[in-house]
This record gives sequence, structure tokens and C-alpha cells, in this order.
Amino acid sequence: MDFTLKIWRQENAKTKGKFVTYKITSISADCSFLEMLDLLNEQLIDKIEKPVCFDHDCREGICGMCSLYINGRPHGNDSSITTCQLHMRRFKDGETIIIEPWRARAFPIIKDLVVDRGAFDKIIQEGGYISVNTGGIPDGNAIPIPKTEADLAMDAAQCIGCGACVAACKNASAMLFVSAKISHLALLPQGRVEAKKRVEKLVAIMDNLGFGNCTNTGACEAECPKDIKLTNIARLNREYYVAKLS
Repeated sequence: MDFTLKIWRQENAKTKGKFVTYKITSISADCSFLEMLDLLNEQLIDKIEKPVCFDHDCREGICGMCSLYINGRPHGNDSSITTCQLHMRRFKDGETIIIEPWRARAFPIIKDLVVDRGAFDKIIQEGGYISVNTGGIPDGNAIPIPKTEADLAMDAAQCIGCGACVAACKNASAMLFVSAKISHLALLPQGRVEAKKRVEKLVAIMDNLGFGNCTNTGACEAECPKDIKLTNIARLNREYYVAKLS
């Protein structure tokens, strides 16, 4: 398969970027998108040109590092996947593919397709954890938890912090990410102890970091590779209102 790639190239956050066009040929349909970029970089290195910088780590859909905007969609034209799980068979032979970094004020560009998602780390550091000393590790069934609530908590905990929700939202909102962190702790008894303080601190730091408000369009849920649901945002709002009124 042959492709024309229009890739955003930018030296750093302060310099002006632009799209650069590349041709790549003889790509296997079973090749992953990141493997295709690896092949492109090999060609560029052979020509003594600068390779394209892009984030990746596990390449198993676990870490959330491989965050790219592909043909106008976070992680490309497939559902419930990360970029590393996208394969070239999802594209047509001869197709032009436009590749961009996340576009959000809170995610400044580091270089080319790499953005700084340290804002998510700052949100977690503000209270996305349990700090109460609960002693040793209890038996799995020591604290009875209804299965429905345990399932909801596990579903929310699947969030990998890739930032697709922010990239998909026209307001660059981080509500889905923050609500997933709030939900998976608020639903469990261990997390209820700090629930009020946690939701107030996470919402405050989210706003301070420059993320926008929720648009209620559902674009975040549609593009989330782990299918995090909008119901988590509703739970976040309830937790926040209760914290403010109590």
C-alpha cells in the first residue's frame, strides 16, 4: 500500500509549525500506524533528514502515550482503540493521511507530534489517589462492595490518560478524564473518606490549568479508546455540588 502523509512539523512550542508532505510506499496492510511511522523515519534517517518525533511506549493500548490526531479524529478512524492499535488496512491504498498533535492550550507542543500532557499529572497529584492509612492489605472480600458499583469503578479506572477526550472536545475540556478519576474512587468505600476534598481540588486545578468547560456533545465519549462513559461526568457534577453544599 502507498500513502501520502501530511505531517505537522514544529521544532518547539515557540516556533511556527507547518505541514510537510511525505510519500511512503510498499506498506503492508497488517502494519500498525506506528510501525508505518517507524518506516518513514528510517527513510528520513537514510536521507540524513530529521525524523518525525512522536510519542509511544507500550504499543499495546495500555499506556496512552501514542496520542495522534489522524484525519480529523483522535487515534484515527476506528473505535475503542489507541493509535498503536490502528492498522493500515483501515486506510485506502493511495490515501492522503493528515497527522497532527493534540490541539489544546493545556497540552503545549514539545516537538512535531509530541505534546506535554503534564497537566494530567498535575491533576492526579492534586488528589487523584487515596492517602488515608488503611493499614495492611485486607482480604479481597473483607469490605463488601455491591458488584454493580465495583463494575462501575473498574470501568472508570480503565482511563489511561491519553488525552483523546481533550482533543475531541471543541472546548478542550478534561471533564471526562477528571470524572473517571473521581468516579473510580468515589464509588469505593476506601475513596469516600476524602471524596469532598478530592473533587474540589481536582475541579479547581483542572480550571487553573486552562482546560475548557464540558460541551455536552459527547465527542469525548465517542473518541475515548477505553469507552469511558459520560455518566461519569454526571457523577462528578453530583459529587462537586454535594461537596460545595455540605
